Amino acid sequence: MAFVADATLEARNAKRACVKLYGNAPLGRAKAVVALGGDGFMLHTLHNAMDGVPVFGMNVGTVGFLMNEYRADGLLDRLGRAKEVRLHPLRMVARTRSGRRVTELAINEVSLLRASGQMAKLAISIDGIVRMPSLACDGALASTTAGSTAYNLSAHGPILPLGSRLLALTPISAHRPRHWRGAVLPADARIRFETLEPEKRPVNASADHREVPNVAWVEVAEAKDRSVTLLFDPEHHLEERILREQFAA
Repeated sequence: MAFVADATLEARNAKRACVKLYGNAPLGRAKAVVALGGDGFMLHTLHNAMDGVPVFGMNVGTVGFLMNEYRADGLLDRLGRAKEVRLHPLRMVARTRSGRRVTELAINEVSLLRASGQMAKLAISIDGIVRMPSLACDGALASTTAGSTAYNLSAHGPILPLGSRLLALTPISAHRPRHWRGAVLPADARIRFETLEPEKRPVNASADHREVPNVAWVEVAEAKDRSVTLLFDPEHHLEERILREQFAA
C-alpha cells in the first residue's frame, strides 16, 4: 500500500498512524493507494491515479461521499474484501475566446459559470442538434453518475444510479426558461455549450477543480479510453450510498 494524505493535521496524523502499522510502498510499486482526506483530496488522488492502481479512500475530511470510514486497524483485511468500482471520466474540450484549446478530464462534473455580474447565456447542443438555443442562467453542468450527488445535487439535478450509463445535464439558477430543470442523457451523448454574448457575459469552465477562464465553447463527452478504479467496503458500497441519498431527509 502507498499512503497519501491531505495537508490537514488530521490527515497527516492518520497517515502517520497507518505508515507505522503497514509501512509505505513507493507509488510506482503499490498495488493500492490509500487516500486520507475528504472528497476534494480523493478527486485529486484519482486524477493522479488515472488508468493506474485502485484507490481506497478513508475519510478524515468533511463529507467523504467517495470515502470509506477511517480505521487504521484491519486495513489489509478491508482491502481484501473491498468492492471495486471502475468509472470513466468526462473529457472536456474548451476553446477560449483568445483561441486557446484546453482538454481536461473530470471525474465528477464539467461546469460552466458566469464570470461577471451579468448572467450567462448559453446555447446547448446534444449530438450536434441544438436543443436549447438560449439559456439565461448562472451556469450549467454535465455530471457523471459518481458526481451526481455532489455539485449536481446542490443545483437540484437528479441522482443517477451507478452503472446506469447516464449523464445529468443540469442548469444552475436558470432564469429563462425559468422552469427548465435539465435533462438526463445517455452516457455516450456529446454535449456542446456555446457562450452567447461573450463580451458582455463572460463564462468560465471547470473540469472538477481545473478551471479554464473566458470560454467561447465547451464540448463534453465520456472518455471511454480512460478510467479510475475506486475500492469500497462492502457495507458502504457507492451504489448503496447513492440509493440511500435518494431517501435522505
